[in-house]
Amino acid sequence: MDEETSPIEQPPGLSKRSLAIAGLSTIVEWYDFTLYLYLATLLSRIFYGGGAAGIGHVLAGFAIAYLMRPLGAIVFGHIGRRPTMLLSMALMSAAMLATALLPTQAQAGAVAGWLLLALRCVMAFSVGGEYTGVVAYLLEGAPPGRRGLITSLASAASEVGGLLAVAMSALTVALLDEAALADWGWRIPFLVGAGLAALILLARSRIEESPDFLAQRARGSIPAQPLHLSLRAYRPAIGRGFAISALGSITYYVGIVYVPSFLIGTGRTGEADALTLSTLAALVVILVTPLVGALSDRTGRRPVLVALALAGVALPALLFMLMAQGSALIGAILLAALGGAVSAVGAVTTAEQFPGEGRLSGLAFGATGATALFGGLTPYLSHQLTQASGWASAPGWLIAIVALGVLPVLWRLPESAPGGGR
Repeated sequence: MDEETSPIEQPPGLSKRSLAIAGLSTIVEWYDFTLYLYLATLLSRIFYGGGAAGIGHVLAGFAIAYLMRPLGAIVFGHIGRRPTMLLSMALMSAAMLATALLPTQAQAGAVAGWLLLALRCVMAFSVGGEYTGVVAYLLEGAPPGRRGLITSLASAASEVGGLLAVAMSALTVALLDEAALADWGWRIPFLVGAGLAALILLARSRIEESPDFLAQRARGSIPAQPLHLSLRAYRPAIGRGFAISALGSITYYVGIVYVPSFLIGTGRTGEADALTLSTLAALVVILVTPLVGALSDRTGRRPVLVALALAGVALPALLFMLMAQGSALIGAILLAALGGAVSAVGAVTTAEQFPGEGRLSGLAFGATGATALFGGLTPYLSHQLTQASGWASAPGWLIAIVALGVLPVLWRLPESAPGGGR
């Protein structure tokens, strides 16, 4: 193991209450982000006139807003873990409430779509600090031999948020007719999200600061210019984090979140059935995530990531083809298992590439930068490729190309799990 990935000095751990609040609080973050995509076809009609072009506008807005994530991570990287988690959640709550109160295209014309995009940018900015802050907080507060399991809670809780989002979307679409949905029904899931964010903000106000960050403060090692430090001292680690997060982002956002739009766009299912299927996929991810996180504690991060990258090369194109041919359940479940597994081990591994002083800024450049490109852009790219080529397996080939590209990096990855692979 090289110097920059040497074992982390472990101050006294966080209380179980603080770890639980931090881990579970990512529910709200992913509730809103996945809600936007699960409601993509509905939002396309309300804000952009519907049809393939309308869906394209919604997905393009998602991609553009995602570019704000690295900026958010960079800005929040200058403050402690606890202030980051409080401020980011406050911004999320306000953005979700404002989204629920937006005028529609029928009420305000093209301005409505631009306002929706602006609020997505605010959400992406806040999430940029939110997820990296939570991952760093959990890693630094966990016992060394259980970092994989405990840090995977952020991914598992995120998928609980995704499950709530898809369940709320499915329930709203199933219970209301088109007129009610377009008039006021679409606002309900966003109002629920704003309320959840306010509750999480209240719970977070009672958590402790990260012991690792407090130790940095006590020894005066908090860098005055964390961005400069990361770029100067941790460039190889940033590259490794980028590769890991590229695989995690594309397997999650194309292999899980984009699937409802894919099934609806190819005419295989209606909105209600596609959202029900996504609910089952979310349950699979919740079950898989802690198991893979614990496995990485026992066997090491590297072998698990290499195996998942190989699966990412071999399976996704076939699974998208199966879904297009009618086997939607099998394809969606296996894609969800792959995406959940990569997210579980990827979160802890990227954070372990950096010491505490450079962790948030390093994650901003590496992990969050990759997520902006391979998470925000790829659902839109998948939609455009499928529409232009008529090739149902195109989204799967996108995953395979990225998995093949990062495989050499993962093969040479220094083992960062304490005792892992030894």
